[in-house]
Amino acid sequence: MKAPFALTALLLTAGCGDPNETGPEAPAAAQAEEERVDCAPAGAGEFRRVCTIERAQGTEGTILTVRHPDGGFRRLLVTNDGRGVIAADGAEKALVSIIGDDRIEVALAGHRYRLPATVKRD
Repeated sequence: MKAPFALTALLLTAGCGDPNETGPEAPAAAQAEEERVDCAPAGAGEFRRVCTIERAQGTEGTILTVRHPDGGFRRLLVTNDGRGVIAADGAEKALVSIIGDDRIEVALAGHRYRLPATVKRD
């Protein structure tokens, strides 16, 4: 069954702006908060803004590394085919659900992440 939507691009706000900017308009604490996303690592019952996101350009496209507070991490590959993201490595499948016009929820290996996204309705 075809879903009535397409995820056109994952747009993360983390890291937007000049990483070398300093001064009162860019305090380190505020920059760190922008890099965090809501997550519920395996075993966590509720979402908290404790995971961080790193973006890197790989040979297949943009790779997102979601880091957990305990040091664990998961890598996601941003797709251009309407799926949003897929697992970048491993045998586990990422399950993506739309939770709003600008957010998706990704479930992978017992972990759950809420990420900003651009959602295009068909």
